[in-house]
Amino acid sequence: MKIWKRVRARWPRGWSKRAADAAPEPPAPTPGDAGARHLALARESLRELLEDPRVPEAVRAGLAEDYARVRRLLDKLDEGSVHVAVYGRVSVGKSALLNALLGVERFSVSPLHGETRSSAHAQWDAFDAGGVYLIDTPGINEVDGAARAQLAREVVAESDVVLFVVDGDLTEVEFEALKQVADAHAAVLLVLNKADRYTAEERERLRAVLARRVAGVLPEGRLVLTSARPAERVRVRVDAQGRESESVERPAADIGALEDRLWAVLEAEGKTLAALNAGLFAGQLSERVAARVLEVKRELGERVIRMYSLAKGVAVGFNPLPGADLVAAVTLDVSMVIHLGKVYGLPMSRAEAGRLVAVIAGQLVALLGSAWTINLAAALLKLGSGGLSSLATGTAQGAVAWYATYVVGRAAERYLAAGKSWGEGGAKRGVREILDSLDRDSLLKEARAELLARLRRGPASAKAP
Repeated sequence: MKIWKRVRARWPRGWSKRAADAAPEPPAPTPGDAGARHLALARESLRELLEDPRVPEAVRAGLAEDYARVRRLLDKLDEGSVHVAVYGRVSVGKSALLNALLGVERFSVSPLHGETRSSAHAQWDAFDAGGVYLIDTPGINEVDGAARAQLAREVVAESDVVLFVVDGDLTEVEFEALKQVADAHAAVLLVLNKADRYTAEERERLRAVLARRVAGVLPEGRLVLTSARPAERVRVRVDAQGRESESVERPAADIGALEDRLWAVLEAEGKTLAALNAGLFAGQLSERVAARVLEVKRELGERVIRMYSLAKGVAVGFNPLPGADLVAAVTLDVSMVIHLGKVYGLPMSRAEAGRLVAVIAGQLVALLGSAWTINLAAALLKLGSGGLSSLATGTAQGAVAWYATYVVGRAAERYLAAGKSWGEGGAKRGVREILDSLDRDSLLKEARAELLARLRRGPASAKAP
């Protein structure tokens, strides 16, 4: 195996045991060591994710599996190990391929359909404890094996190099799976296994077909042919006396091309691939964490908005003093915005909150003229009756106030979620999109029902909470 000696001689210290035994102690990594820098940055990103104090415990609990994966990736980076996973349909010879690379029968090989039912791994003995691990996975098309297929996808997602194994031309299922894997990995090798089943002419024709199929999906040179477990052959021997005897023999595995290509990838990109994969996952998890945190904030924000909407509806609809309800309305809207600022981690002063309410209210006046007309008419009726309004007038006015505060709250929430920004289109577009997303009639009906229920519980309950 000349290739092993050639590659081992070039392999950096700490990766190959034999190279480490023979080579003198090298100098410490320099700033030019790109792999080491990538590893350091990836470790830093993962640790920041694990230790970020801003992530609520509820969010951590909801993403527990993702955080567990971060810890596994961090352990892998600390060890300096690289994971190589096989991926493909059932019975294409994934386990046999790994056994051929290892040189021992480490992974189960069986004629039974879908023998591999869970992921398994083994360390490549050419490397030290921080070396390369080979990972076997279940088939992606296993019948009634959705859970096993999901497991395979998860294992591949945590691997640094993927050997996508096929035994013929790509099926549609394989082609789609290959594109998904290639989109998520920098290093994917397409391995045509069981090449011994084809004649030399058929192999070259199939190689050309596969190369055309994956052009644009994989870089050039990522297709290799192997025979990990060649079919048994009957061998006939004739002795000196002319007597014939038969024996069944299995030819040696032919994986030299794969060894060459895989070692070249690992030698050139091993550390960087591990760092890149971890960095990609860190970025993806950061996005999921941010989305989940925002979701939690929105859930809490919805409760805050509804609480203030009801308080304003009660204050406006059932306040016997004609001028006091306007004061209460403004005060409650400003207080709600201050409260929402705390929910979103963007504290706002009373003056800042007041300005935001004024901006939103100005847009509401322009966009909801008819609703404000109802509100004004109800206020005039209250004034004309000496401060005593009918139940219908009070609930109608209160429902409009409830709805207006709900809109103000949702608009303010949008402004805060974007980091105190209205974004493209400004406040007018933001408020309009909020209004378009709401079912006004349903909300007014809900508001009126809440106010009537509050009123029926008695005077004491008809106060702002």
